Amino acid sequence: MGQSVVSNRLEEYPNRHACSNWILSFPRSNVPTRIMFRGNKTFRPKKNFKEGTARFELHKKASASLNAGMDLKSCVKLPDGEQLNEWLAVHAVDFFNRINLIYGTVCDYCTDQSCPVMSGGPQYEYAWKDDLHYKKPTSVSAPKYITLLMDWIEGLITDEAVFPPEPHIPFPRHFGKIVQQIFKRLFRVFVHVYYHHFDKLTAIGAEAHINTCYKHFYYFVRTFDLVPTKELEPLKDLTKQLLPGEDIKSA
Repeated sequence: MGQSVVSNRLEEYPNRHACSNWILSFPRSNVPTRIMFRGNKTFRPKKNFKEGTARFELHKKASASLNAGMDLKSCVKLPDGEQLNEWLAVHAVDFFNRINLIYGTVCDYCTDQSCPVMSGGPQYEYAWKDDLHYKKPTSVSAPKYITLLMDWIEGLITDEAVFPPEPHIPFPRHFGKIVQQIFKRLFRVFVHVYYHHFDKLTAIGAEAHINTCYKHFYYFVRTFDLVPTKELEPLKDLTKQLLPGEDIKSA
């Protein structure tokens, strides 16, 4: 299974926290979502659940909880009587769609010239490896990395051997590891966008949306132990601001 690799530069600047200079706000924006996101522009087409399936109903249940204004930390908990893999599958697709929407708002500004490496400031860099076209960790530009990432995820979620479409078809034994890899890599899109394109999101009034999405994502991956603590380090200062009381090191 493919993997992306954090470069050794993670260890070169242990005391630098570029995120600490961000001014983050969490109020509801007065700008309508359809305007804020330029006509719902997405990086790639949204993936939908087939109506009438168990996964579609589970998706509706999860969405209803969010729309009802429930506490995000409560929303991510596995509902009684539901299967864990189904819950993970629903959220893998949901976050794939939502992060595509967020990246779609800044992708015009994220170019090979402006972002020649996939990074989060000078401290964090990510190399791509997929065991197919990139058999060794390879440094690529941020837009190339994110394109490769979204292609890789799309290939997985549309593969019925990995994401079975019917409840009577079992998930593969290694499904948990696949989901961990998906969420670990999606987190890196948050890292890049927050470090390098947050000003663009602020300019269009979208900071509340990405902050909410990040909070939801963070609670989900921590609840189900999907992203290693070390991988969360790049946004630890942001997490402290958005989620007072959350301790990344001990979580």
